[in-house]
Amino acid sequence: MLADMIYRFGPFELDLAKAELREDGELCSLEPQVFALLAFLVEHRERLVSKDEIFENVWDGRVVSDSALASRVKSLRKALGDDGRAQRYIRTTHGKGFRFVAEVRAERNDAFECPGTGAAMAESGLTQADLPGGEIAARPSIAVLPFRLIGDAGAYATIADGLPHELITELARLRWLFVIARGSSFRLRSDDLDPREVGRLLGVRYCLSGTVEVAGQKLAVLAELVDTRGGGVVWGERYSGYIDDVHAVRAEIRAKILTSLEIQIPMHEAADARLAGTEDLDAWSAYHLGLQHIYRFNRSDNAAAAKFFTRAVQQDPNFARAHAGLSFVHFQTAFLRQTEDIAGEIALARSCAQRGVDIDHLDPFVNFTMGRSFWLEGDLERALAWLERSTSLSPNYAQGIYARAWTETMAGSTLDAREHVDLAMRLSPLDPLYYAMLGARGMTHMAGGEDAEAIIWTERAARSPGAHALIAMIAAAAQMLAGNEPVARKWAEDVRNRSPLLTREDFFRAFPIKSEAMRARISAALQTLGF
Repeated sequence: MLADMIYRFGPFELDLAKAELREDGELCSLEPQVFALLAFLVEHRERLVSKDEIFENVWDGRVVSDSALASRVKSLRKALGDDGRAQRYIRTTHGKGFRFVAEVRAERNDAFECPGTGAAMAESGLTQADLPGGEIAARPSIAVLPFRLIGDAGAYATIADGLPHELITELARLRWLFVIARGSSFRLRSDDLDPREVGRLLGVRYCLSGTVEVAGQKLAVLAELVDTRGGGVVWGERYSGYIDDVHAVRAEIRAKILTSLEIQIPMHEAADARLAGTEDLDAWSAYHLGLQHIYRFNRSDNAAAAKFFTRAVQQDPNFARAHAGLSFVHFQTAFLRQTEDIAGEIALARSCAQRGVDIDHLDPFVNFTMGRSFWLEGDLERALAWLERSTSLSPNYAQGIYARAWTETMAGSTLDAREHVDLAMRLSPLDPLYYAMLGARGMTHMAGGEDAEAIIWTERAARSPGAHALIAMIAAAAQMLAGNEPVARKWAEDVRNRSPLLTREDFFRAFPIKSEAMRARISAALQTLGF
């Protein structure tokens, strides 16, 4: 997709840069998937496109029904004032596909022309009209360059282009990140390209580059994230595996890079915002500062997160993730029993999440917070449905996968839970909620009566940085169930020192365990410890 194009047909303007359809200058309301369908049909108007092509490009290859496509086509025709009989804009060839048939005038959006020139443009054969460039957007933006081959990779040379292409596709699912299309970023192939030049040419804040090396039976990939404003390295990592299972290795490397970027970019954004001062924060900076506080799970940081998320919403009422951040604040207040009005906080967690869903129902974090709001009420079935939706939208979303594992544990699906929490820990070993992942793993063993294994995981969880009092309470129960009463009482004392009012009832409100047998075992252990 050429992101700097405007297509005109009849009374309509399709503006790809702004993701807008306008009729006689007035904005038309389109769901994101309907807009993507229109853009795909217009850009391939010279030919008939098959249903499989549409599924691959609009639904990212996910398996959906023909009725889902028919519904989107119907919505699109309605927006264009077309219908299945007239077919003035979209012609259906039954059993084969669709074609956009109206006359189209294509124009380049001058606002996206790059003002700079340089050696990289000359080397790549680019002109100013070829690249979007311009002012760096307020929200984080990234260009993924083709990776550089080291040595002779033989039949595996395509990985140097294939892996970055897959990363672009997956990163585009992150609704908070603006991703430059492959057609632009892959034209910058110079081995000694300065990341600051990439920033100027493409108008991006971050640049991801890397190398691919095949030596014997080993594949090694080096990835590096650079802040294009100063050229400093934000993050780098080396991955390796055996080429006899190259597809699995490539998928694992891709997943780990994506998860690292989801953590490293917001952390870097928050650090930059704090250094710049908090007086003149824009909505994105305020949001990222809120994220820096929200995962610490204590009263003061939760209040600070609420302040920053509220500021983001005030500056941009249509910022879906900021509303989801506020939902997380209210979830945490209810989860840790930081108020007497638990029902009120649950209602606020739900309403903020719903506002986020209304604005952007395809954002994984928004769906994650909606799922957690149902967990607070013990409605695990609805919670799981939203969390499954979150992870289907972003299959490598580690926190969504971990929350799904917790919910499955509470619902009694311990084998599924264990598989998912292990995946979350592999994807995000430096996650701010890693302690909770360890705790979830321990709870799967408690559910299965595997007390020796449970104390290993719950001890690790409770001793990890950031672990809150409820995690220590899990460790106390696990030690008691394993017959280690002195250790259990030490953890119980730790819980009381931090949250003296926590009770067994609070524990089961936070963790709505459905298995009566599991609930009875843990309740007896906590009762012995005085909770």
